[in-house]
Amino acid sequence: MRITIAVTLGLFSFFSLAAKPMTDNKFQQHHAKFISGSAPLELDDALYENLTATPRDYTLAVLLTALEARFGCQLCRDFQPEWDVVGKSWIKGDKKGNTRLLLGTLDFADGKGTFQKLMLQTAPILMLFPPTSGPMATADAQAIRYDFTMGSQSAEQVHNWIIRHLPAGPKPPVYRPLNYVRLITVTTAILGLVSFFSVASPYIIPIVQNRNLWAAISLITILLFTSGHMFNHIRKVAYVAGNGKGGISYFAGGFSNQFGLETQIVAAMYGTLSFATIALALKVPRMVDPRKQQIAVFVWGAVILGMYSFLLSIFRIKNGGYPFYLPPF
Repeated sequence: MRITIAVTLGLFSFFSLAAKPMTDNKFQQHHAKFISGSAPLELDDALYENLTATPRDYTLAVLLTALEARFGCQLCRDFQPEWDVVGKSWIKGDKKGNTRLLLGTLDFADGKGTFQKLMLQTAPILMLFPPTSGPMATADAQAIRYDFTMGSQSAEQVHNWIIRHLPAGPKPPVYRPLNYVRLITVTTAILGLVSFFSVASPYIIPIVQNRNLWAAISLITILLFTSGHMFNHIRKVAYVAGNGKGGISYFAGGFSNQFGLETQIVAAMYGTLSFATIALALKVPRMVDPRKQQIAVFVWGAVILGMYSFLLSIFRIKNGGYPFYLPPF
């Protein structure tokens, strides 16, 4: 009896000591393949089962995806470059395997059995398998799932999600490769703009420095915003509304209401008043003929009187208690 117990304890101790070297050798073997490539490990059903089997003294992040065009997974194809950035960053920053993390990709074409076993209906899905043994082991060995409910994610977002589930310690940052096409495009565009402005500057600078042009732009901008243009965009107001009698109401009563057409009418009135005032102040005094000058004064004065009278009548519509008015409206 004592001999049997001693043999049993000896075998138990032997297999316990042998388990750690076996799992450690498995990590070292796959980590060597991981850092020798330029992207996450390409998995199939057998390799997936091997890497996710317990005991496991390393962390495994697996992207289950469907990249072939016949599957119609645009999100899979959009995210794959970002996942490759995460893999390349980990290869570059953790060559010694201090974080004990492996990253892999299981395509549906190579892992139909795994997809069926997990009963997956959508892709991509990122799964993180925590270690089940060793100093980094967690109490819950269930895989942690990252769903792409908000669309394609960036490499930085996935990288932050992974390191949140790893033990404390230094982690490799995200290294994005230099985009030479973008660099050449931007450089060419800048050189083209510089060349264009150097050639066209004798024609552009006089236009840019024209005071009348800037005065017109400023006046149009002021009229646009003082007439309630932004109010319409913020409130999404109606263009016109019925008056309850089969007709159309162009002006809304009250200061907190406004129609789209009302804004355009008020802006046109402000523009007419501004133009008439500018004409009286700048154009009329330069007229050489006294008779024409007198006629211009009366014409522009009548325009200002009529527009201002109409403006007061609209103000009385907006504020029914306003007692003043100006003929003819």
